[in-house]
Order: sequence, then C-alpha cells, then structure tokens
Amino acid sequence: MKIAVVSITKHGIALAGKVVAALPGAQLFCPEKFRTEGSHAAPGAFHCYEGKVGDQVPALFAAFDGIVCIVSLGAVVRLIAPHLKDKETDPAVVVIDEAGKFVIPMLSGHLGGANQLAGHLATALGAQAVLTTASDARETIAVDLLGRELGWKFEATHDEIVRCSAAMVNDEAVALVQEAGSTDWWTNHANGRKGPLPANVTQFGKLEEVPLDRFAAVLWVSQRAMPDGIAAQLAGRRVVYRPQ
Repeated sequence: MKIAVVSITKHGIALAGKVVAALPGAQLFCPEKFRTEGSHAAPGAFHCYEGKVGDQVPALFAAFDGIVCIVSLGAVVRLIAPHLKDKETDPAVVVIDEAGKFVIPMLSGHLGGANQLAGHLATALGAQAVLTTASDARETIAVDLLGRELGWKFEATHDEIVRCSAAMVNDEAVALVQEAGSTDWWTNHANGRKGPLPANVTQFGKLEEVPLDRFAAVLWVSQRAMPDGIAAQLAGRRVVYRPQ
C-alpha cells in the first residue's frame, strides 16, 4: 500500500515519524511552518504544504491507498466527507490520537485494508486498535475478506455481500463449502482470529451436500461453475470465492 501520514501539530509530527518508520515507503505531509520538525521526523520522506490541510485531501485520495491521520477523529470526518465515493475505491483512512494510545480505522476497514493497517500500527506503536466493524469486534468471518491473504477473489453483488455479512454477524445459519484452495484461512484471516470457527457456521466439502433451505447464506470456495438449479435457489444469499 502507498501510505500518506498527515499531521498538523508539532507533537503529532513527532509521532508521525514513528508511523512512517513502521510503514516502509510511507510519506509524511505537514504544514510548511513545521518543515524543521518534519525533516527530523521523516528525513527524505516528508512533504510540506501551504494553506489548509483540507485542500490537500483530493490529491491524497487520488495518489495513496491509505491515509494515516494524526488529527482528531471529528476533524477527519469533516475533512474527508466531501470526497467519499464508495467502499470499493475509497482509500483506507486510519486516525491516531496525538498521544499514540489509540489507532482507529474509520474508512474502508475491510476492502481498503484500514483494519489490517490499524492492527499493524497498534503493534508497532504499542497502542490499542479500536475496531468497530462487527465481524472484527466479534472475531467472526468477514465475508468480504475470506481468503484474501491467500489470493482468493470473490464473486458477489454488493447486496449479496451485505446479506451474507448480516447473516454472519447476526448468528444466522451459514454454510461454508470448500471444494478448492488452502484450508489454512482461519487463523490468519483478516486481522488474525483466535479460537474455533463461529458456532453458526457449518462446513461442507461439496455444494450438493448442503440442505440449502436450512441456511441464510452460503459461502462457496470452488473453481467450478455453480449448477443452474442451485444458483437459482441461492440467488441473493451466496458468495463465491475463487482460489488462485
């Protein structure tokens, strides 16, 4: 990920230096009046700007995959709000308090990688990652991240992702059918999971084995095309994963 680290205060810039050190290739952006502090915090990896930090947001959104802001959460909400498009294209945005105690993923937590970035920075800074997405807070399966670390790609509409994710976090019955790919996707999944699979998830080895009427959602890991009859029954409540 290409990461921009933004800070607007003297003490925040000092912390930003630690963030840049923890993220190879990251670039620090700070006000021109703090050029000296920026050069000390991130030598060779800092940029200074004139004017308001809000004026920098469009360029940062266009040029970076992730933005780490050492700015108050409320201020960041106001700064980025006019530039939001959708979860598939918006960059990951993470906020860190100036004391370096909390790391908060606030935008594109899953697809954009903000939750994973926050976890990495929390470890590097000795801080607490504040994860508010339901699947991460409860350490259940994040439907839109399943197998991502293994290179899997998913096929589903936005509505199918929403419906299947809701079934997962609301403890509805979910069938997980794996016909292909590595089985080592749980303990390394998303930000790392501990313990057994969620109790509402039942595993199967073949799609035809699943009593479809008993499950609110079906997650299917396979290389083959879904049979037409089953596809019709699962319309709107399935996600297909393609191992690479």
